[in-house]
Amino acid sequence: MRPLWRCRACGAEWPCQPARLALLVEYRADRTALLVYLGTLMQEAGDQLAQLNGQARPDGLTDRFLGWARARGRDAASTEGGADEASSARPEIVRTEGETS
Repeated sequence: MRPLWRCRACGAEWPCQPARLALLVEYRADRTALLVYLGTLMQEAGDQLAQLNGQARPDGLTDRFLGWARARGRDAASTEGGADEASSARPEIVRTEGETS
């Protein structure tokens, strides 16, 4: 429900848990596109909520719109070409006799 940015189904702040799950499913193959989409909506929500609140942008919009959608932990590394792939792609350093680091 705009401009309040609440879920029509449950009344919670959008994106609520069911909306988050639906977005993750919809954008499962492209996390970057999901973050761009949510960033655009966050800007729109900030503008609309600021008008309702007398020009004061609400705190916590970044966490509300983007914080939950960022990949985390081990899944982030494997999904986004993180540490596991990067470490296996690094060339080995070969030291010759008498060489120090």
